[in-house]
Formats: sequence, C-alpha cells, structure tokens
Amino acid sequence: MPSFVSLLAHPEKRRPSPPPPRADLTRVVLLGMGAWAVALVVTLILFARDSASLLAVLTCAAGFLLGGPGLLWARRHRNDRSG
Repeated sequence: MPSFVSLLAHPEKRRPSPPPPRADLTRVVLLGMGAWAVALVVTLILFARDSASLLAVLTCAAGFLLGGPGLLWARRHRNDRSG
C-alpha cells in the first residue's frame, strides 16, 4: 500500500473516485420550499401578535421564493446527470 505522501505526490496511483450518488433535486428543493412555507406561516402568526420582526417574515418569504428558481434549475438540469 502506498504511503500518504506518495499518494499526494502521485495522484494517478490512487484508485478512481466512485461516481457521485444520484439524487432527485426537485424533491429536495420542494422539501426546502415546504420548510420555508411552514416557517413563513409561523412567522406571520407571530408577526400578527407582535412577537416577530418584519425581517423574520421577509427572510422566510425570500427563502420560499428563492426555491422557485432553484426548482427551475433542478428540473432543467435533471437530464444532465447521465452516468
């Protein structure tokens, strides 16, 4: 077995890296958007009771809305991961 220093000096002697795991990014983005939507509802209720700031509400809204472009990106790049 080659030493650590030898592997650093000659990376071609290492075993090839395994392929990256496949994941459905659309599902991941939708899960994240769902979490932001729940947080938005909670902060809106707290904001109505004067227990949360407008910044907290806007942060949750931005998290949810930024999921939209993320969802489009995930769907557009779904077929780019052929392997």
